[in-house]
Amino acid sequence: MQTDWEDGYFPVTLHFTENYPSNPPTCKFPRKFFHVNVYDCGEVCLSILGDSQAWKPSITVRQILIGIQDLLDNPNPASPAQDLPYDLFTKNMPEYRKRVRQQVKQYPPLV
Repeated sequence: MQTDWEDGYFPVTLHFTENYPSNPPTCKFPRKFFHVNVYDCGEVCLSILGDSQAWKPSITVRQILIGIQDLLDNPNPASPAQDLPYDLFTKNMPEYRKRVRQQVKQYPPLV
């Protein structure tokens, strides 16, 4: 399935504290990453990472990465982290998709 995010290589950093796996890691994209559910500082807003009720120590790194990958294509407008991506996603989808494709060009594949 082709998506607007396809062909991008998006660096994400996972930071694990000494309390892992009791507490979730912090996951960040580069600053100013354009996405409804990524804060301006790059931190990912994903329920399993930020909600102490949703986090379970049994959640694997693989599951976290799959959750983030799914979030790229399926933003959660009920939990916006940035105004501009949210506004475009909810009111101007063609412009939102254009901005996503522009961002993909900023992060080309390594190969």
